Amino acid sequence: MKSATMESAVMGRPSRRSALQLFLGGYAVAMAGAGLDWSIARAQPAGYSDGLPRSRPEDQGISPSAILDLLDEFDRSGFELHSFMLWRNGHVVAEGWWSPYRADRIHMMHSLTKSVTGCAVGLAIAENRFGLHDKAISFFKDELPNNVGEKLAAMTVEDLLTMRTGHAAMVSGSAWRPIKTSWVAEFFKIPVVYQPGTKWVYTSAATYLLSAIVTRVTGQPVADYLKPRLFDPLNIHGYQWPVGPENISPGANGLSWKTVDCLKLGILHAQNGLWNGKQVLPKEWVAAVQYPHVKDKYGYQWWLGPDGAYMAQGLFGQDCFVFPRQNAVLAMTAAIPEDSHFNPVIFRHLPAMVSDHAGGDDRDLATLKTRTANLHLLPPLVPSTSPVVPHVSGANYLFPENADAVKSIGLTFTAKRCTFRLEDDRGTHTIEVGLAQDLESDTTMTGHKLHHEYEPDVMRVVARGEWRDARTFMMTWTFVESAFRDTVTCTFTGPYLRFDRGVNVNSAETQLPTLLGRQA
Repeated sequence: MKSATMESAVMGRPSRRSALQLFLGGYAVAMAGAGLDWSIARAQPAGYSDGLPRSRPEDQGISPSAILDLLDEFDRSGFELHSFMLWRNGHVVAEGWWSPYRADRIHMMHSLTKSVTGCAVGLAIAENRFGLHDKAISFFKDELPNNVGEKLAAMTVEDLLTMRTGHAAMVSGSAWRPIKTSWVAEFFKIPVVYQPGTKWVYTSAATYLLSAIVTRVTGQPVADYLKPRLFDPLNIHGYQWPVGPENISPGANGLSWKTVDCLKLGILHAQNGLWNGKQVLPKEWVAAVQYPHVKDKYGYQWWLGPDGAYMAQGLFGQDCFVFPRQNAVLAMTAAIPEDSHFNPVIFRHLPAMVSDHAGGDDRDLATLKTRTANLHLLPPLVPSTSPVVPHVSGANYLFPENADAVKSIGLTFTAKRCTFRLEDDRGTHTIEVGLAQDLESDTTMTGHKLHHEYEPDVMRVVARGEWRDARTFMMTWTFVESAFRDTVTCTFTGPYLRFDRGVNVNSAETQLPTLLGRQA
């Protein structure tokens, strides 16, 4: 809806433009005797604190058994979760991390980033740096195409916020990540087929241009602009948000932060922009982002759910669900394939589990505590070896020209570890692989085709390896600051090495073509 009707509904003001310009000027319980000592769970290392209070779930109107029911359905549905935090009425009431994920680790958020960029847009409008009805082309007069059509000329900031740009198809962040030239120029190459403001098409291109607008008017990437205005007030630190060409953040994606930071974003919105008594976001902006600008679907960079709920959602299950009527927030990270119908599972349990008369007892709490303190993605590693180790350890296997530009591979075995080495057109990359227990290290190992075209300079990896039979060595590489977990199989036959690599989740291929190398 693009009319004064929305403004009166959301803001109660007579003029939409003047009104907007005016307002915008698991689980951590430990049993202790007969009582319960609320402390940080095992997944939160010694010395780590996120600053949020904890409470028994039933004291905040949620029974422990209801939380266990939700976790049970996650398991039955085969969903791979990495973390969750549930908050209500000022308290975290349940939380858990699936090892090797931890509370103090950042996690790639994918399109949940859009809702954070939306905060930057709202704050910039509040500072009168631009307005909802400003034309998109007005900020980039030096980067416009030779011919600007009437539809492109009509596109506004609000059209970008509501994903009603007039584009006929979406642009994924993965499409532009390999491009090193101007992404603003890429945006203006997209045909504007429909009149802006009339047709909804979800696209990362729209949020990228919002990020570019914020940078153009403030002189700062979105992360730098938000630091004193949003991140510092919420005690959000240690995040990563690399910029693209022209020092502009991708806007639609690229942010990595902790699960609790995702939770804090939701809490801030559940509290109408208030944080510790300070109005961090204008409450009118919070109302505007959850207003149904696209009926039953989309607000301003937030998705809409049933019963007044709204969500910041990223690919593969990086989610923040806000339930304003229940004053509850659920944040999570995961590796869930697209089109897995995950949201209906959430909405079957929330907000139904919230009740002012929720029951529960210490047995339920103890069960929940045990469950959330012992979450693991993989079974225990069983040490193994093979008679071929002396023949393959330290050998160099050369590969003919291939699409992945792999030149050589080598594996060097000791009693408790294997050092895996791969050389490609980007250089030489190593991963330390545990044979007796998981090993954690940093690696430059390429993974972009399997990792939604992300290719950071360095990735944190937890790796293990085991011999499946005398000639087959299988490694698991869990990139613990992302959703991605690679399964890598090396099969040795005489002088040959067959190399196979796949991933748990991706937007495109999940298995690379088999490579066959020969010992040098």
